[in-house]
Amino acid sequence: MATVLVIRADLVDAMVAHARTDHPDEACGIIAGPEGSDRPERFLPMVNAERSPTFYRFDSGEQLRLWREMDDRDEEPVVVYHSHTATEAYPSRTDVSYAAEPNAHYVLVSTRDPEQYELRSYRILDGVVTEEPVQVVPAYSDTVA
Repeated sequence: MATVLVIRADLVDAMVAHARTDHPDEACGIIAGPEGSDRPERFLPMVNAERSPTFYRFDSGEQLRLWREMDDRDEEPVVVYHSHTATEAYPSRTDVSYAAEPNAHYVLVSTRDPEQYELRSYRILDGVVTEEPVQVVPAYSDTVA
């Protein structure tokens, strides 16, 4: 089943800004949304515990705290994002092996070009990567799922 990531422009801007700020290291984080809604709403930048230009890993303590907070708020990670600083926005083998959220959109932001960014979204399930279209909207409406 083909899916589309519908996301507000301000959330895209926040991911790109985080990626630019952390460059040359990879940036990472999530965007939480209400359970079962597939609507990204709450931007949660995280620390790249690796502090590396070629690899990212969520800090385990920060991840545990955020996942508990999302549970308390009836939220789930709708978007899991990170940046690639020198390569295209496509998941590496390592990215695929760490994809643990079957319902999440995995968004990659490439900051290899200082003037432009590349943003692409994927579903990663059981090691299979499927690219999906991204629809950037100014705001969510009742007609946008």
